Amino acid sequence: MKVGVPKEIKNNEFRVGLVPSSVRELVLHGHEVVVETNAGIGAGLSDAEYVEAGARIVATAEEVFGAAEMIVKVKEPQAVERARLKAGQVLFTYLHLAPDPEQTHDLIKSGVTAIAYETVTAANGSLPLLTPMSEVAGRMAAQVGAHYLERSAGGRGILIGGVPGVAPASVVILGGGVSGTHAATIAVGMGARVTIVDRSLDVLRRLSVQFGTSIETVYSTRDAVERLVVDADLVIGTVLIPGAAAPKLVTAAMVKRMKPGSVLVDVSIDQGGCFETSHATTHAEPVFIVDGVIHYCVANMPGGVARTSTFALNNATLPFVLAIADKGWKRAVSEDPHLKAGLNVHAGKLTYAAVGEALGIKTTAADLAIAA
Repeated sequence: MKVGVPKEIKNNEFRVGLVPSSVRELVLHGHEVVVETNAGIGAGLSDAEYVEAGARIVATAEEVFGAAEMIVKVKEPQAVERARLKAGQVLFTYLHLAPDPEQTHDLIKSGVTAIAYETVTAANGSLPLLTPMSEVAGRMAAQVGAHYLERSAGGRGILIGGVPGVAPASVVILGGGVSGTHAATIAVGMGARVTIVDRSLDVLRRLSVQFGTSIETVYSTRDAVERLVVDADLVIGTVLIPGAAAPKLVTAAMVKRMKPGSVLVDVSIDQGGCFETSHATTHAEPVFIVDGVIHYCVANMPGGVARTSTFALNNATLPFVLAIADKGWKRAVSEDPHLKAGLNVHAGKLTYAAVGEALGIKTTAADLAIAA
């Protein structure tokens, strides 16, 4: 199979779909890999490293899209990239379609087979291709939140860990999944007073065992969220419903009652955000202010630590990339129900129910779409 790796073009996105070691594995399996020049430069990976691994370097993205049977990316294709997709081509990347009707309609129209990293599942019910970036985003959330609490960054002028005789920041984390757990790891390590809110008692028990008395766990109700948010210095939103739009747990009315200079970090923004006042931002302009509260809503947070993120992502995606390349996408998804869960669009049909519900688009069951 011919596998193509274009350079990412989303604002300040420096990750790359395949690292040279992944390219080498594909070549050893008998596949051809075409890489756009400088595709890996943002992650510290040179064209020479890709050539040494067996890739062919081309000058433009058009050449990559034109030659490849499968496109391996990191972020959802931008409008100019979607225009280059063709019927029968496989697109393997993060898609986050639920809050993005324009992308969804373009992919349906293109006839492409689009498999989304974020909805591929594992036997234990986890999301193995979302997990590494959730780990990165969670850890970054505590870091950026601490930065924006500084007065020079517009915040309240609070040191997240405090000092002897002065209280640390109050950090509230909404959601105790992968991102929330990793956000807590960093926030606790920095000395913050951390509260994690979740609606699953099993999750709260796990967190209590993991962190002991370093955190407080609270069962999620509207009253609990409101009480905690309005008193917090930093709120990190990490709630996730796989493939669907994130629920708006923090209302505009709650934000209005928060302390001026407090900070919201919306890790859920890829799926529409869990704060009512959120809208997606970029690394170039990461924050905006509503009612005196700083909102950090960067939709590709892990792109800010591109090298770490790229290698972490490749560790998870490579087995699936090899399966698709070795077997062809149809056999690969037919033999692996977890990979099949990643199928979002095929041959002009939307195949992921949660996206259809979010956007009001008719869906076709993946098995029926594949068999057609």
